[in-house]
Amino acid sequence: MQEEQIIRLSFFFGVLAFVAVWEVIAPRRALTHSKTRRWFTNLSLVVIDTAVVRFSLPLLPVGMAYMAREQGWGILNMVVLPAWIKVVLAVVALDLVIYIQHVLLHFLPILWRLHRMHHTDLDLDVTSGNRFHPIEIVISIGIKLMAVALIGPPALAVVVFEVVLNATAQFNHGNIRLPETIDRWLRLFVVTPDMHRVHHSVVPRETNSNFGFNLPWWDRLCGTYRPQPELGHTGMNIGLKEFQDPAKLSLLRLLMLPFVGRT
Repeated sequence: MQEEQIIRLSFFFGVLAFVAVWEVIAPRRALTHSKTRRWFTNLSLVVIDTAVVRFSLPLLPVGMAYMAREQGWGILNMVVLPAWIKVVLAVVALDLVIYIQHVLLHFLPILWRLHRMHHTDLDLDVTSGNRFHPIEIVISIGIKLMAVALIGPPALAVVVFEVVLNATAQFNHGNIRLPETIDRWLRLFVVTPDMHRVHHSVVPRETNSNFGFNLPWWDRLCGTYRPQPELGHTGMNIGLKEFQDPAKLSLLRLLMLPFVGRT
């Protein structure tokens, strides 16, 4: 378990630093609001979310994977397959679960109250991929625990999935420019920044599209894929139309957001 934490932290800070430098060298959009304030808020949420999870959940997905193997729970623990095939199948299955979870976060009002905090960021950069309410994080881990018990993935698959998910979330929220040809081919295999940026548009039909964080296939298969924003990537507005005042998006107000106002 200690090795898992070291691996995850190493990838977290490594990808964060890499994309942050890329954003300076080749930004996709001009920033419209204070980067210092946004980074403080988004990275503070990482600390808060981590603390809440550590003190509220006695078991995490990797631990559940070990328990599922010992108890014989889950589909993959009931079949005989090469280990590498189980890892691949498990990572793909877990990614589908996250896609379905993301759709539910948008369309169930009680869950949208939590998730809309993620969409209140008025600019999009590498730190936006970590802007989640702690209650949403706890619910997300609860869903992962149930998925791991049902799927029965190897513990290695869960570690790989968690590392890749966090890395791609920071990558595809990045304010980075990719050549159009590379983006067009890359988004066949992974969610690119241009693909995910559409999801953060203030236009509701664009907000409710491109739900994938890692693999782009589910959006195409389920009809939620939208290739480009109507106003283009430099002309589109980021965020939610009812939360455009940065003075009302302080850390404390964001933490209180699920409990106030209408959805």
